[in-house]
Amino acid sequence: MTARTVTRFAPSPTGALHLGNARTALFNFLLARREGGQFVLRIEDTDLERSTEAFLQQLLADLGWLGLNWDLPAGAAEGGVVRQSLRRKIYDEYFTRLEAAGQTYPCFCSATELEISRRAQLAAGRPPRYAGTCRELTAEEQAERRARGLAPTLRFRVPAGRTVEFEDFVRGPQKFATDDIGDFIIRRADGSAQFFFCNAVDDALMGVTHVLRGEDHHTNTPRQILLLEALQLRVPHYGHVSLITGADGAPLSKRHGSVSVHEFRERGFLPQAIVNHLFRLGHTSDQEGWLSLADMPAHFRVDHLGRAPARFDETQLAHWQKEALGRAPIEEITRWLRPVLPASVSEARLRDFVDLVRHNVVLPQDAEPWVAVVFADLPPLADEDRRLLVETGAEFFREAVTAVERHGTDLPALSAALQAGTGKKGAALYKPLRLALTGRVHGPELAPLMKLLPVDTVRRRLEQWSRN
Repeated sequence: MTARTVTRFAPSPTGALHLGNARTALFNFLLARREGGQFVLRIEDTDLERSTEAFLQQLLADLGWLGLNWDLPAGAAEGGVVRQSLRRKIYDEYFTRLEAAGQTYPCFCSATELEISRRAQLAAGRPPRYAGTCRELTAEEQAERRARGLAPTLRFRVPAGRTVEFEDFVRGPQKFATDDIGDFIIRRADGSAQFFFCNAVDDALMGVTHVLRGEDHHTNTPRQILLLEALQLRVPHYGHVSLITGADGAPLSKRHGSVSVHEFRERGFLPQAIVNHLFRLGHTSDQEGWLSLADMPAHFRVDHLGRAPARFDETQLAHWQKEALGRAPIEEITRWLRPVLPASVSEARLRDFVDLVRHNVVLPQDAEPWVAVVFADLPPLADEDRRLLVETGAEFFREAVTAVERHGTDLPALSAALQAGTGKKGAALYKPLRLALTGRVHGPELAPLMKLLPVDTVRRRLEQWSRN
């Protein structure tokens, strides 16, 4: 690979940015940055019925949030984005070239006719491909169909008896027989360019050198190579990565829960966590630990991309979320937790609280119980926890109240006095003390947590159990 490596991400704004597409964008970004090249963004919005401006703006926002900043390619609109819907004149020029060379023909087959043909081929045990119904229509036959108001698509004449070969830089050598492909549509009946066509043409015109995309596009590649060869345009290097599946091995979908970047963002996951998890889905890194986005290019290898499906596991994402929270500046975590923090508390006290709970939460709502512990009233205890405090005995808590009156919320001094007065130590001392003060047997360190609690609150919570 050279310093002129150009990669691209080419999403369609027909829905939210899926995790699989986000990983594709990340890998292309890393490949370009590793090679000192360009990472460009192209919006494939020729499907005007399904493409929306809202989806486009959300897509751009999600890419920016992940830190996947793209470079400005030639022909880009304001903001560095190429929109295929604005490039129709370019595509028309290349359609004309193919038509003039006799490499295309109009197809008048209806969707119903094509479906009947497809089913018949499947029933006969043959792979479905276009049967060539309109391939040899005469000029008179074409005119007659147009006179009946039939609007044709435009099909590319796939040459017979050839083998299309290319080196997939993820999957290795690939071969496709053109006789298995069938003539395919390159222009819709409404005159807009079909995916196979505009995708290939734009890759060439934008100088894309490496097309790294999902394996669901694998069979598209020979079609696009044939088109580029027919147009005498440069053919890029192609690589196809495995798809992301759920834990059950099925393609990642809504039934597995959240699947879009926007959904994970709304739930409170940090971009650094998502990027670290995606980096390791279908890619074996020489660095097992945390990586910043700036450090990832040096550890990205296309020969480390796997061919087996990559399984998304939210448990692993939670691991990287904790890593991200452990590294983020306190100001960032405070902003992240702001929706669940009380408004009437001083910034200094909030900062101490955030620094305390940052290692005990994954998502913002996980902090809500600790907000109640420090700034509000404890919820009712579970029966099992209540029994533990009752069995600990009122005398223990009377001693604890006395220790608080002497030592305040200084846990080392308080616990020493409590041990001397009750003879309890270890879990027998700290477990009931923590449970009475926080309503939980696990959580942040008790000593700094007590420092956040007013002395009156500590005394009141202990006194409640000294009367049982």
